[in-house]
Amino acid sequence: MEAPPLTQQDGSAVLSDLAKAVGRFAENDGDCITAIPELTLHRRSAATEPVHCIYGFGVGITVSGKKRVALGEEVFDYCAGQSLLTTLDLPVVTHVTQASSAKPFLGLMLRLDSRAIVQAAAEMALPQPSRDCSYRAMSLGDLDPTLLGTVTRLVELLAEPRLIPQIAPLLQQEIVVRLLAGRHGPQLQRLVAVGTPSQQVAQSMAWLKMNFTRPVLADDLAASVHMSPSTFRQHFRAVAGMSPMQYLKQLRLQEARQLMLNQGIDAGTAGIRVGYESASQFSREYARLFGAPPLRDIKRMREAA
Repeated sequence: MEAPPLTQQDGSAVLSDLAKAVGRFAENDGDCITAIPELTLHRRSAATEPVHCIYGFGVGITVSGKKRVALGEEVFDYCAGQSLLTTLDLPVVTHVTQASSAKPFLGLMLRLDSRAIVQAAAEMALPQPSRDCSYRAMSLGDLDPTLLGTVTRLVELLAEPRLIPQIAPLLQQEIVVRLLAGRHGPQLQRLVAVGTPSQQVAQSMAWLKMNFTRPVLADDLAASVHMSPSTFRQHFRAVAGMSPMQYLKQLRLQEARQLMLNQGIDAGTAGIRVGYESASQFSREYARLFGAPPLRDIKRMREAA
């Protein structure tokens, strides 16, 4: 049975404990990598500018403040006590919308393991979703106090590093089980259900993530999962919030941006490396996504840093 949503009294107590735990280890603004590889903590003392990035398979939780994530044309606003589940690698635009030095934004991200999801779902004997049942690769929902309590214990475990190898996997397993049994359960179930259109789209997205520099045709992707082009595009957009070619384009442009920013590669070379044959097309599509041509955008990012 799905746990009830947070009541005001229960939610305040649990979130207060979780905020203290996150604040204890994320003392300064920024992203805090922890001794638990799958767990990162986040703190901001002011609202931030929108940032393009890739969200991987995991669950993000806002502990205090507010955050906005845009996936294609869909916008997710989530505040304290809410979580955003991402079941596939998705290009998004995200920023903190409410934070101050007195009440900073606090949040965390916990990466999930698809194998752990499959194993837990099988052991729980959950009903298989319908083959015709589609899902979105990103979903927003409240977390029940029990699940938030488990997350709090996971964060507090950082104070006992010698116990992390033994206890962290147990707490992460409990989190997976509670996610499957809660509001996000249907989304996780549809992801791992073999043979469903959602799972076939997930396979195509995984292939694109590994092969985005190669020439790709949407019709070939459709054929690889035994769908007609129109049916494939329909299911892909339902899952990812964008078309296959839009997804491919964002993968390429975000990788090119990282190459230029982190390795000092010029725009022409970066465009070729990620699969563009035309420098003008690369520059045009880059400016459309990031709001400025490559050289100006990279200069702006370095000055901001």
